[in-house]
Amino acid sequence: MKMLFAMLAVVLALNTAQAQLPKFDDKTGIAGIKETLAVGTRNAVKSLAKPDGFFANEAVKILMPEKVRRITDLASKAGYGKQVDELVLTMNRAAEAAAPVAADYFATAIREMSVEDARGILTGGNTAATDFFRTKTRDKLYNALKPIVSRKVGEVGTAKAYQSLAGKVKDIPFVGGSINLDLEDYVTNKSLDGLYTMVGQEEQKIRANPVARTTDLLKAVFGK
Repeated sequence: MKMLFAMLAVVLALNTAQAQLPKFDDKTGIAGIKETLAVGTRNAVKSLAKPDGFFANEAVKILMPEKVRRITDLASKAGYGKQVDELVLTMNRAAEAAAPVAADYFATAIREMSVEDARGILTGGNTAATDFFRTKTRDKLYNALKPIVSRKVGEVGTAKAYQSLAGKVKDIPFVGGSINLDLEDYVTNKSLDGLYTMVGQEEQKIRANPVARTTDLLKAVFGK
């Protein structure tokens, strides 16, 4: 009998919880979620698509990949720190130049968002919206960003800095050879990582901080 009462209590609790969930056929709820995404992505792109947007932000700054960091550390100790620093700077400059293209892809994902997507975002974890974007846009954004990164790698001197460093590495005892790194692929993927990191930070601000809810819709949806 005790077990029966316990099961009834669980069912009642679940029914109460479901009754408290927002009704997603309400246009206000859907509009609020979309506005959350619009605000978050707009702020994220804006923060990165400027000089030092990546380079001066420790959360997203593009560093040398782990697989070649030992070699670049040796290069720095051998007197080639300037070349290493120049390569890091120009990689970040390429990412900053490519970041603006993400805005259109985020906007498309928002327009195409389904009711179930909105439900998952509102009732999910603190990065549910960011996870939504990562699922919906990562592959498309990679294909869109890579040609821009490729072009910017040449324009901002990344390729030249890389070649200079690779040439110097050959002279370091016990290292030899060159640094094998697909710069374009690496910078593109790190650019995407940075974008989603910043979108996640904006999302968490809106969820946790009333001051970040800058519109009536955001206050209505996330103020409950």
